[in-house]
Amino acid sequence: MKIKGTCKRCGRECLCEQAIANGGRCPWDGEPCNADYAVVLIEAMRDAEKAGTRLEQAIEDIAAMRPAFTVDASSVLGKTQAAIAALGKNLITQG
Repeated sequence: MKIKGTCKRCGRECLCEQAIANGGRCPWDGEPCNADYAVVLIEAMRDAEKAGTRLEQAIEDIAAMRPAFTVDASSVLGKTQAAIAALGKNLITQG
């Protein structure tokens, strides 16, 4: 899974892998995504992409078997959507 985000300072989109490759800094403005926890943040971004890929593949595998049940999307995505919404709060403004 390729996770895409937007820098809260410069407003430009980037992939997590770009920020990881840049040492936890925005690839566009060079500022740290989190100066206090850069190493932890980088590891968490790597973990999120790996876990997302595993989840996507598992759901695709389940769907390919055409089971006799449905999946409630909110049971899979609910907490993830809440965490993503929390990331959108407390925007940083430049200047």
